[in-house]
Amino acid sequence: MMKHVLIFVSALSLAACSAAQSTNASEADATPKPQTVKFTPSGQTDTAIFAGGCFWCIESDFEKLPGVLDVVSGYTGGETINPTYKQVTYAETGHFEAVEVTFDPAHVSYNELLTYFWHHIDPTDPYGQFCDKGSSYRTAIFARPDQVDVATASKAEIEATKPFKAEIVTPVLTAQAFYLAEDYHQDYYKKNPAHYNRYRRGCGRDARVKALWHSAPKSANADKSYGSGK
Repeated sequence: MMKHVLIFVSALSLAACSAAQSTNASEADATPKPQTVKFTPSGQTDTAIFAGGCFWCIESDFEKLPGVLDVVSGYTGGETINPTYKQVTYAETGHFEAVEVTFDPAHVSYNELLTYFWHHIDPTDPYGQFCDKGSSYRTAIFARPDQVDVATASKAEIEATKPFKAEIVTPVLTAQAFYLAEDYHQDYYKKNPAHYNRYRRGCGRDARVKALWHSAPKSANADKSYGSGK
């Protein structure tokens, strides 16, 4: 299986999701901070698990979606208990890099999360995502028994309406134990914004998503109102 691929942009070596780098204060201050739409939580919560390649990126994407309360990076789908990043990336543990999304179902539905997920990944790549190749970077939806029907229907709808000919290879899998990734991976895009932004641009994630879906990624519920907090 192919492993992590390094790419080079403007003579800068861009480490992918596998190498966390520290960022000094001046770099962080110079980098625009992501904007999150505010909403008033209803007190209801639910969770969903998605694997979309580098978990730094998919965590960042979901944290921008109104109705999402929290997103954490981790590992799931394999047999190894409490895996480390090194094990998941450089050994065949069966685990995916994934995120667990905690959301308010009064503001965003599971089906809307699915739609948002599809439009933020390349679901045609069986080997990984963008510049990251290897089993841990594959895409998948990890659905609980009560979520399987919705997830399966969402995939069928995407297959019927996708604006490209390539086959959808992202599977709907049974949700398994979710293990938190190391602390330095959590909110990586906030802790090290300069390096994160160089990596994301260099990896071509947003450019590929835009080309594939014929538009820039959008929120699944961008036209909704989220109460007085908006």
